[in-house]
This record gives sequence, structure tokens and C-alpha cells, in this order.
Amino acid sequence: MDPVTERDIRSSFINCSQGDAKRLPVPRDLDDRPWDELDFLGWSDPSFPGRCYVVVPREGRLVGVALRYETGGYRRAQMCTICMTTHASGGVSLMTARKSGESGRRGNSIGTYICEDLACSLYARRKKSPALGRQYREDLEPEERIGRVRDNLDAFIARVYG
Repeated sequence: MDPVTERDIRSSFINCSQGDAKRLPVPRDLDDRPWDELDFLGWSDPSFPGRCYVVVPREGRLVGVALRYETGGYRRAQMCTICMTTHASGGVSLMTARKSGESGRRGNSIGTYICEDLACSLYARRKKSPALGRQYREDLEPEERIGRVRDNLDAFIARVYG
């Protein structure tokens, strides 16, 4: 992924108002991100537990999606549907996104299970390991794992547009 600016991020959101996009917290460490190892930019909202954001390069432009997930409570081990990494209790959550356009304004949303730390790109590249879970054993080459992350995330984004 190419480096992005705060302006790029704020103008990319497809499932929230322009006012919401102006108010959302943008990571302050954009210059320090490992851009060469990222397929998307993901971060959590430090002031609102259970809210996070992803910005994905798609078809020559950036697409931002606001997500929500439940915090707390008992959680068992689960597998991320984006990078196929299994995390012990609490590492994967069902993240929901309001759909874009009229469908979203009517309250429709979609969801998928994603790593809470949004580090799917690093898990696929084996640059990061889950704290107590495991990475799915497979014979795929790194490029194939990276391609799967991109394909799975692209499919999710397409459903948000739905």
C-alpha cells in the first residue's frame, strides 16, 4: 500500500457522513507505518471502544469503512475471515459496517470476523504472530496469503457497497 495522508483518509469513507469523517480520529503515526507490508490501513478509535476503521486501496482509489464490534464479555477462539489467523479469546470480533448509500441510511449493515488489532497484512506475511492463537497451517506461498487477504477484504468492501 502507498502511504496516505489525513486528507486522503477523511475523503475515502463510503459508509458515514462527511461530518463523521471529519470528526473521526486519524492515526498520528502515519509516517511510521510499514506501508510496504500493508494491504490496508486499519486502526481503532481510542476514545470509543468498539469502533474501528479500515482504508483500502481499491480500483485505483481509497475506500474507507467505519466498523463497530462488541467489547467485553466471554469470547472463545475464532478465525479471522480476512487473513485466516486463529486467535484465542478476544483476538477476533464480528465487525459490522453500515452499508453505503440508501441501504445504509435505512439501517442495513453487514459483518465479518476480523482480527481486532487489524494486523491481517502482518499475519499474512508472518511478520506478526497471534498472542495465544495460531496461524492456520497451510502450504501457500506468502504471495498467495497476501492475495487472499486482498481478495477477502475486497469481497467485504464490495458487500458494503452492495
